[in-house]
Amino acid sequence: MTTPMSSLLEEVSRDHFPHPPATPEEIEEFERRVGWKLDPDLRAFYLHCNGARLFEPPPFSPFRILPLSEIERGRTAIFGEDDDQWGPASIYAICDVQDGDYVMVDVSRQVDSRYPLLDGWKEAWRNKEYIWPLASSFSAFLAKALRSNGRQFWLDSHEK
Repeated sequence: MTTPMSSLLEEVSRDHFPHPPATPEEIEEFERRVGWKLDPDLRAFYLHCNGARLFEPPPFSPFRILPLSEIERGRTAIFGEDDDQWGPASIYAICDVQDGDYVMVDVSRQVDSRYPLLDGWKEAWRNKEYIWPLASSFSAFLAKALRSNGRQFWLDSHEK
């Protein structure tokens, strides 16, 4: 059974460290800048809070969901260059999980109108064998992250 996005957002507000909401104008500006539209889960999240830290207050947090102003292509987040040699242009970093690793959203495809999320492990980023799917949607990722006690839950099934 999937947890409704509204319940997940209530939990983020109650138990974690959300930023103030993004305005509709900030969302429009973001979508113009990146050239893709937020899916329903991401739109609901950013209208509720423009980024959040899960489990720990600043400066350290095992999951730092980026504010709209910090979302960039995964290859730029990891390698500092927006060049095809560093990975696909359609994958964006949306959550910093420390040590230069990210949770990425793949905007080249959708499953049930939602973008899938991937592991952005910097040491193997360009090797497709190590780009593991994490969740079929942002809400599925958020539900797993909130139940993880701050651990990178996807490492349970994949050894790095």
